[in-house]
Amino acid sequence: MALLDVKDLEVVFTRRGRRDVRAVDGVSFSVDPGQTVGLVGESGCGKSVTSLAVMGLLPKRGVQRGGSVYFDGANLFDLSDDRMRDMRGRDIAMVFQDPMTSLNPVVPVGVQVTEVLERHRGMRGAAARSEAAHLLERVGIPEPERRLGDYPHQLSGGMRQRALIAMSLACQPRLLIADEPTTALDVTIQAQILELLKELVTDSGTALVMITHDLGVVAGLCDVVNVMYSGRVVESATRGELFGTPRHPYTGGLLRSVPRLDQPRGVALNPIPGSPSDTLPWAEACAFAPRCGNVESRCRESSPALADDPLRPAHELRCFNPLAPAVLDEVGS
Repeated sequence: MALLDVKDLEVVFTRRGRRDVRAVDGVSFSVDPGQTVGLVGESGCGKSVTSLAVMGLLPKRGVQRGGSVYFDGANLFDLSDDRMRDMRGRDIAMVFQDPMTSLNPVVPVGVQVTEVLERHRGMRGAAARSEAAHLLERVGIPEPERRLGDYPHQLSGGMRQRALIAMSLACQPRLLIADEPTTALDVTIQAQILELLKELVTDSGTALVMITHDLGVVAGLCDVVNVMYSGRVVESATRGELFGTPRHPYTGGLLRSVPRLDQPRGVALNPIPGSPSDTLPWAEACAFAPRCGNVESRCRESSPALADDPLRPAHELRCFNPLAPAVLDEVGS
């Protein structure tokens, strides 16, 4: 049985006098124990909203939620607020995107870490402080005893992110959701954070959902990759399959837009034309059609379903006219 099983998840933001915004539109994926699954796509594709729906952190007003999210066989949408509060941090934890805004700026880091230990593990006083220092040391923060008294603004960006990871791992959760954990960090710190996450998943057997737009992160960390566009999954495959033979034109465009070290200086980048706002409604057409180089007339007249790719059994694909084999070889190389 999958540890996390998301089925037909829908999230619609509503506002009086405004058009409804369908941020997540029928997303389904699963995560097995000890597995790392990636949600990939440009900003605005619904990745973070999906994670907030799983964690039960969406606002109560102005949001319509559909589908189901099963964790260890129980539908999280059926649980009371008290049950969800007990589960968050203990069984399911999340590393948020911006550590500067996720940490309370007027509370010392040590207090924020020990709060998790007190709430979910019943630890108090010196025992909680000692465990908090151990957690900071585990994630690579030097002089952890002294750092417990520091405020977030006294830590570097990388250390703040490590502190967030320490908080999320305080109760050894079975599922960890990392939402763009390397955003705004320099390349060296990014590599350290990713290596830390990889080690923690390997050592503890924690399942990891990695939300990112960085395909380099996906290539080095994820077992299975779900590519999202405009609120829907458009391609799903194992890491090797996705990078070796990308089938959806959007996935191919993402890979082609990545700068390559083997190209000479001065070679122009190859971005996807248009912007994520250039879409068509999924209910009527393929949302990617306005930006797609493989577009056909039927792409603007009907919506493709997510189905098994007849040429690649390990693939699921939402496309009428996927990339041809010659293009696959060019992109995959």
